[in-house]
Amino acid sequence: MRETELYPAVKAFLEGQGYEVKAEIGAVDVMACRDDDDPVIVELKTGFSLSLFHQAVQRQSVTDAVYVAVPRVTGRRWQSALKQNKTLCRRLGLGLITVRLKDDLVEVHVDPAPYAPRKQKRRKTRLLREFARREGDPNTGGATRVGLVTAYRQDAMKLAAFLAEAGPSKGAGVAKATGVERATQMMRDDHYGWFERVEIGVYQLTPVGKTYLKQNGTAKI
Repeated sequence: MRETELYPAVKAFLEGQGYEVKAEIGAVDVMACRDDDDPVIVELKTGFSLSLFHQAVQRQSVTDAVYVAVPRVTGRRWQSALKQNKTLCRRLGLGLITVRLKDDLVEVHVDPAPYAPRKQKRRKTRLLREFARREGDPNTGGATRVGLVTAYRQDAMKLAAFLAEAGPSKGAGVAKATGVERATQMMRDDHYGWFERVEIGVYQLTPVGKTYLKQNGTAKI
């Protein structure tokens, strides 16, 4: 596939909106002019890439109406990439066009516009709550999600350490001793396989829990 294969469809699409279209004007792949409107610039690439966005951002020194255009394909990976790059284009103030080469269908997914992020208050609150509850800084930035120590995991480790010393205990007593108010619920839910109920309201450490403590100790609590 070549970038030139995108040009006829993009040219016809813009001409259909009353633009005069020419290719390779200076460093610009496609330039379209109509009356006294600002020129429209389209950068063509065979797929999403960092260099594509670098070029498009440079073109914003000429006009605000800058689009990137890539061929449209199928599959989940493509749909995921499209979604992510639509967000990136909005963030950069760029437009996004796809071209389905089998029938030259041109679709505009994003038009250039100033970026106005929508804040997610619930997500912010959740992150701040986790930050406040997390004791110390037990993880390394950039690590994979597997095995990360969360505030919830730290609380579970406190419960496990207590049961390892005290043996089977009532949930209320565990909560009081460890300061983990949700002790009974956490042991009942048993997300990590560390706890088991021996009778109503009484829990003990499982072999899995004992092994975890033996391997990790309480260093991350």
